[in-house]
Amino acid sequence: MRLVIRIGGSVVASPPNIELLGKYADLVKTVKTQKHEIAVVVGGGALAREFIKYAKGLGLEMQAQDEVAISCSRLFAQLFLKSLGELGCSKVATTLDEASACLQEGKILVMGGLKPGITTDTVAALVAERINADLLVKGTDQEGVYNKDPRTNSNAVKHDYLTFTEFEKIFEGTTHKAGIHQIVDPEAIKVLKRHSVKLIVFNGFKPENLLTAVKGEKIGTVIS
Repeated sequence: MRLVIRIGGSVVASPPNIELLGKYADLVKTVKTQKHEIAVVVGGGALAREFIKYAKGLGLEMQAQDEVAISCSRLFAQLFLKSLGELGCSKVATTLDEASACLQEGKILVMGGLKPGITTDTVAALVAERINADLLVKGTDQEGVYNKDPRTNSNAVKHDYLTFTEFEKIFEGTTHKAGIHQIVDPEAIKVLKRHSVKLIVFNGFKPENLLTAVKGEKIGTVIS
């Protein structure tokens, strides 16, 4: 199976959780031994948003704000990549061509941000599109996708299954802005919908959920 794993910055970078990052690295190595092709995209979380705030304080434009956020995500990606040892690529990929070349070598691909104007969710979706992935999984700070924000609504209900069209209707915002924080970036959903790549969103603070998703067992919210 061709698998893209999106580890949310809200999980491993808000604040930095190196122990959890290491657990994910061990699990990804385990999944790799099962003969799957694997790409991992790591977000910058609160640290990236902090640097966006610094950039705004300096009066920098949106592109510059995005660029510093991308640098933060790539730092976490580099930590993750180094934890994979010889199973990982020689460097954090910064283009889709580098991503393809890495996977052709049979290595585990690791990426952070790609370019200004898109989030790491969209990076994961673009990688899934490029490699014709079978599945994209995302570990977030929630159990899955709810009908309303569970952090502020005690009566929020989690969806077990959604179509991409149903998922799109849940979004609070539909355009990119530096530091956007939603369960999944709407631009990413457009890419996944276009190429019919199944998405599973689960609680990323329980890294074992990754193995459950890969096995095809019920977890989180499935969007297809």
